[in-house]
Amino acid sequence: MTLYWLIFRLAHWLIKNIIKTLITIVGPTAIGKTALAIEVAQAFRTAIISADSRQFYREMTIGTAKPNDEELQAAPHFFINSLSIKDTYSAGDFEKDALAKLAELFLEKNVVIMAGGSGLFVNAVCEGLDELPRPLPGVREHLNQLYRNEGLTSIQEKLKHVDPDYYKAVDIYNPQRIIRALEVYESTGQPFSSFRKEQSAPRPFQLIKIGLNTERNILYNRINKRVDLMMRQGLMEEVQRLIPYRTQPPLLTVGYAELFDHLDGKYTLEEAVDKIKQHTRQFAKRQITWFKKDSNTYWFEPGQTAEIITFIEDKLK
Repeated sequence: MTLYWLIFRLAHWLIKNIIKTLITIVGPTAIGKTALAIEVAQAFRTAIISADSRQFYREMTIGTAKPNDEELQAAPHFFINSLSIKDTYSAGDFEKDALAKLAELFLEKNVVIMAGGSGLFVNAVCEGLDELPRPLPGVREHLNQLYRNEGLTSIQEKLKHVDPDYYKAVDIYNPQRIIRALEVYESTGQPFSSFRKEQSAPRPFQLIKIGLNTERNILYNRINKRVDLMMRQGLMEEVQRLIPYRTQPPLLTVGYAELFDHLDGKYTLEEAVDKIKQHTRQFAKRQITWFKKDSNTYWFEPGQTAEIITFIEDKLK
């Protein structure tokens, strides 16, 4: 009886104290992260945390390539359709909320999946955010006015001049990110990239980082086909419904900004669609640059699902 009791106590201790693992799946847009995350989640009977910052918003569906109903039912998902376009939400908010959700999930699961292409949000959970200085009063208002008066190109060029390192990594079609970096520079005289963390914040779990990538021409073809599919699915109608909120930061991004410009008469519809494809390809290139900087990421081709699952199993051992 004593032996069985000791075995029971030991098993209980092991279950409570076994190392928890967060598997991150990253890579450029249209590479197949959603499909892979679902298959890995099913293999390990676990849940998925979305780290795609635009899929948080209920009103943005087609232009964000959000998982469909069948995919959402194939594995538990969190942080999809969790916000309204009217809500203000930052990477810092996501760090806090995602860590809380992980703590909850790890009570029952030893492995959880996090998938998405928003590098800043992935880093927030895995490593913690940079501690940035408080901006000087009026700087943001000045930069917002510059953006309204002179457009996106003006702030892109300004960032390229004062902080070329961050310019190579940031989504340059997201004015909110550019303005935040310029705000730090204008307030301190130092580039935003100089405040990046050198050490990761401690986390109560281990990380296995999986990256998906493929040949550039194959990826670009996938992007072009996805944009065409979005248009057939009704992206134009989705953008028209969002006109009252067009100044909200999530809508100042690729796929939405170009169609708002079309509605303003800046482009024909055909030109706007070509712009979406071009800007998405450029964004994908920057995503690859961002994620390739992490030497702890193991890279695979789309379709290597069996190899990836075997790799994860070996790592978990």
